[in-house]
Amino acid sequence: MTSAPRIFSGMQPTGSGELHIGNYLGALKNWVSLSREGTYDALFCVVDAHAATTEYRAAEMPTRIFGTALSYMAAGLDPAQCTLFVQSDVPQHMELAWYLSTVTPMGDLHRMTQFKEKSDEHKQNVNAGLFTYPILMAADILLYRATVVPVGNDQVQHLELSREICRKFNARFGDTFPEPKPKLTPTPRIMGLDGKRKMSKSLGNAIDLFDQPKVVEKKLKGAFTDELKLQLGDPGRPEVCNIFTLHTALTPEGEVKQIDADCRSGALGCGTCKKRLTETMNAELAPIQARAAELRAEPQRVLEALEAGAERARSIATQTMADVREAMGMNVRAPKS
Repeated sequence: MTSAPRIFSGMQPTGSGELHIGNYLGALKNWVSLSREGTYDALFCVVDAHAATTEYRAAEMPTRIFGTALSYMAAGLDPAQCTLFVQSDVPQHMELAWYLSTVTPMGDLHRMTQFKEKSDEHKQNVNAGLFTYPILMAADILLYRATVVPVGNDQVQHLELSREICRKFNARFGDTFPEPKPKLTPTPRIMGLDGKRKMSKSLGNAIDLFDQPKVVEKKLKGAFTDELKLQLGDPGRPEVCNIFTLHTALTPEGEVKQIDADCRSGALGCGTCKKRLTETMNAELAPIQARAAELRAEPQRVLEALEAGAERARSIATQTMADVREAMGMNVRAPKS
């Protein structure tokens, strides 16, 4: 297992911690496929330290962390096939982030698009953690010497900075880390049901993984469609329709081609398109929700998986940090006489 190329990725425990369909289609479904291939030594993390960059109630964080881990396992991540753990259970993440900050130019951080977006979203709390977030992300990856990082389009800029930080560290202190490469998810960025912003629970535009069939149906009925197309009487434009994007991620390829053709010709109305998507989405979610019910009945299974995962992650991290300190001269030796 350890000789295989290593992949690393993680998600923040936001909201209740339980994930939404955008998280699943944009990342989690791909993680499950990669972990089942048997090609990779896969590590997947609940990145709770990243979540501390926005205001939250401390009493709610344990539930959020558990909810995210449960979502991972319910979606199909098997602890026998990959390593699951919580970021804060491995303190070396934060230690490495500090060392990496010493080789990261301020100008590179200023250019991060997500910092600008988060600063606008959280104007009352634009903290240093939001600014240095990409350095901690680089530490998350480099700590495990991951060579492959499955990411969505919105994280490509951060990963490119991680690669640059890796190069700068190696140039200054010697060849310590392999350079990680992105593995883009097959699904493009999933927009919210409002059709304007990325899907997010906090924005109220999401379908949760554990929404019941009637809830999914109601949410999709009210989802944004290309109203300009309807007003002008133009042929369908599925490439700009988020409902069609969801079809491409969930519906069999042959059916998607037919939906594309029918939408462009006007033969398929938005209501019928949404109904088909509802059926397909509920079929996809049913086994996930069944596994989630089993895990809620046996929460110890989740906790034991995280404990075992953290133990393995700490073992890898300990060796990495020993090498980092050696490379940086951060160890005490008797002076030469």
